[in-house]
Amino acid sequence: METRINIKKVEPAAYEAMYGLEKYISSTNINPILLELIKMRASQINGCAFCLNMHSKDARKIGETEQRLYILNAWRETTLFTEEERAVLALTEEVTLISNHVSDATYRNASKFFNEQDLAQVIMAIITINAWNRIAISTKLMVD
Repeated sequence: METRINIKKVEPAAYEAMYGLEKYISSTNINPILLELIKMRASQINGCAFCLNMHSKDARKIGETEQRLYILNAWRETTLFTEEERAVLALTEEVTLISNHVSDATYRNASKFFNEQDLAQVIMAIITINAWNRIAISTKLMVD
């Protein structure tokens, strides 16, 4: 596969700004497993092999099961995910596929599980992984 620019080297200030957002997200109260589910689901939708590889490893390290990772793309068809996780996965899908907009029903459902600050953090986590997906896909970051 053809190599492309390395934004971290070509535009280190831009990369550091993105990394700062990532550091902020990891300092929030979002449950680490939930955060990895957000990252995995958005990366599945976006087709980002680099991020899927990274976050599946990260999820396993913190105790996520193989079964849930394998079935994540069909989360609606199983009872393996909690109601909170299901609400966040629905929100992740709608924010990722933003041209369809985020429905009031999805937003209201997610807000049942989070106060305003926590919901803002969840939305920012979804936005952040989508930005990382776009960097990885557009620059063809390779899975090692």
